[in-house]
Amino acid sequence: MQKASISLPIIHLVGITARTNLASEMNPVMAKIPLAIGKYFQGGLPAKIANRKNPGVTYCVYTNYENDYKGDYTYFIGEEVESFDGVGEGFETLSIPAQAYAKFTTKSGPMPMVCITAWQNIWKMSPADLVGERAYIADFEVYDERALNPQNAILDIYIGLKP
Repeated sequence: MQKASISLPIIHLVGITARTNLASEMNPVMAKIPLAIGKYFQGGLPAKIANRKNPGVTYCVYTNYENDYKGDYTYFIGEEVESFDGVGEGFETLSIPAQAYAKFTTKSGPMPMVCITAWQNIWKMSPADLVGERAYIADFEVYDERALNPQNAILDIYIGLKP
């Protein structure tokens, strides 16, 4: 997994959410993230988002943390938009503030294992490994054309850092 330090400006997203936690996601019966992903793609929701900035580039965001990655958090799946004008019914908006990140690019592999393995490695990292302390404001995955083949996907994971 490749790592880089990067700062990003504010990011505006439109999508859908689910409130969950790590313990629930480790239990296939309780997991809410796969249900949200299914609803998003099977419902054709990306095409219904107005003002899409990069159609087909999906953001999966972990935000509104109760405390850290072990507590409750909000999972958001959607796309970046130019503006929140014309947000359709059933959609939610999210603005990720400008901040510094540790950016990880995974090796290619089958989904969802490539993502799960990356997160397991990130959870083991110290602030020194991350080159900063986690902010727990918003962490996210970006799925672009490199993730189109679910058997050979590459994704970027951004971990928000405290200033």
